Amino acid sequence: MAITDWLLADRPEAPAGHPGPHRTPPRVESRQPWWKVMCLTGVDYFSTLGYQPGIAALAAGVLSPFATLVLVALTLFAALPVYRRVARESPRGEGSIAMLAKLLPGWSGKVFVLVLLGFAATDFVITMTLSAADGAAHLVENPLVPAAWHDHNLLVTLVLLALLAAVFLRGFAEAIGIAVVLVGVYLALNLVVVVVALAAVVRAPELVVDWRDALFVEHGNVAAMVGISLLVFPKLALGLSGFETGVAVMPQIRGDAGDTEQRPTGRIRGAHRLLATSALIMSVFLITSSFTTTVLIPEKDFESGGPANGRALSYLAHDHLGTAFGTCYDISTIAILWFAGASAMAGLLNLVPRYLPRFGMAPEWTRAVRPLVLVFITVAFGITWYFDADVDSQGSAYATGVLVLITSASVAVALSAARSGQRSRTIGFALVAVVFVYTTIANIIERPEGLQLAVCFVVAILVVSFISRFLRSFELRAIEIDFDDAASDLLTQAQRNGTVRIVTHGIDRLDDAEYDEKEAVQRAESGIDPADPIVFLEVRIRDASEFTTDLHVSGRRQGRHRILTVDGAVIPNTIAAIALAVRDRFGVIPHVYFEWTEGNPVINLLRFLFIGVGEVAPVTREVLRRAEPDVARRPHVHVDS
Repeated sequence: MAITDWLLADRPEAPAGHPGPHRTPPRVESRQPWWKVMCLTGVDYFSTLGYQPGIAALAAGVLSPFATLVLVALTLFAALPVYRRVARESPRGEGSIAMLAKLLPGWSGKVFVLVLLGFAATDFVITMTLSAADGAAHLVENPLVPAAWHDHNLLVTLVLLALLAAVFLRGFAEAIGIAVVLVGVYLALNLVVVVVALAAVVRAPELVVDWRDALFVEHGNVAAMVGISLLVFPKLALGLSGFETGVAVMPQIRGDAGDTEQRPTGRIRGAHRLLATSALIMSVFLITSSFTTTVLIPEKDFESGGPANGRALSYLAHDHLGTAFGTCYDISTIAILWFAGASAMAGLLNLVPRYLPRFGMAPEWTRAVRPLVLVFITVAFGITWYFDADVDSQGSAYATGVLVLITSASVAVALSAARSGQRSRTIGFALVAVVFVYTTIANIIERPEGLQLAVCFVVAILVVSFISRFLRSFELRAIEIDFDDAASDLLTQAQRNGTVRIVTHGIDRLDDAEYDEKEAVQRAESGIDPADPIVFLEVRIRDASEFTTDLHVSGRRQGRHRILTVDGAVIPNTIAAIALAVRDRFGVIPHVYFEWTEGNPVINLLRFLFIGVGEVAPVTREVLRRAEPDVARRPHVHVDS
């Protein structure tokens, strides 16, 4: 059907190959200075200024500036050091999830990565819905917009999300230039608003006095204020959202002339500058915006439905600089929030192909962009409807995703430091991890809907992943196959008799007596002519949780026996792939000989699915049947008791 062809047409061959702010490494000549690439981070990170001051005011009230100081301290002295190390250890933009995938091999690592992907998906999807909802709030609250629009935040948010989907369905190209303009204009306008607001505070010192009095009336003393600020801080944690994105955009950074993919020193240095600069800029804006909005805006205006809800700085822009400037500010805010949603969508389109297909845990159609866009935008519509496009309600869900990713990054760098024998850094990163674990738990206890939403994503990913793994289990699962010189010589000599006879052999016993016995039994039961040479094939499983692997076949002689050995993730698929490779390289259709596997067939099938062994002979034949539909060209499978 035409619509099916259109949906499946756009399939990047490489993982994470979709164009957009989080794409795979561009050509060297198209990479950009770190400060330009910072604007890609800023699209996600700086755009939170659109709603962060309002959320902070609702969460902490008059303590908002103190709670924001706690947030800034954790930004500069906890999250920043963690992600500087993440940048150094994953300079190709893989991020903390990839670090944990390397540190935790096997099925436990795979499942843990899938769980983290669920939280990452929560982060990205809520970025889209929260940004669109806040963009809608800036639009409908603008004085130039008809009053009839004021009760239609949900509809406007859905329209913004639909426009986002339409752009990606048509085709979205990477645009660092657009990000630079949007971020530059947005930060300049915010700077004007903050400076004017600070001037207004200076001109009306009685407002500061009133704020100070309210602090002591409500909280008594400084110690109580600090304690409550620490307890309230988790509600503000979405102000940490830019770090994972900052690492994801690393491949875009132009490094030194002498950089290599193994030692990209200049790119890492640029990433460190990007992370530090964006954190410092954001910290300054967080402190100043929190202080000015708390002092200048009445508390009731921050509440749901109030004119400052989700748009505190816009409120100040209109109030102190007039409708014309305020409208310019709103347009800039809506633009950067919309682009933040586009950045999040591009991140999702790269996140799924980067991990799930490699694990064998994504259906084939997930390589195509358009079906994924429809899936993600449908989920975004549902979340927007569930939260009624309310910015405050989505803040906790967003913070949950952000905090879990930062916590996982803290754990990853602590484990990395421990493996490197860096005792002091291990202790430091472990303490940071403890802080973020506390923050995450506190956020979940206070607002559990974030965890509930993330669990839905996690369960969906796990269920779809394991169904996909089962359905794809009969693929060849070999990326590349090569034979070393010894293996090639053994197969060339065997091929001179007109065919190649491969006898599969376990690795439990590798002595000469075992090979002699195995050959004698196989020749007798299969009727192999004594003049025909046989080649033993032994498959060693290194990590059965891997789905696809490169196969490096090595050969050796042991006495008079010819033996091929290979490391693979699963025995039957590896044997099938090598049989087809022998056919293609040596020009003969090989015969492969097996013994029946003892035991319960159901148990053996489960062993095949999870540990790579089990019903070897029938599964090998099924893999060959699916890989080569032409019976005349298919390697022959023989099974003896």
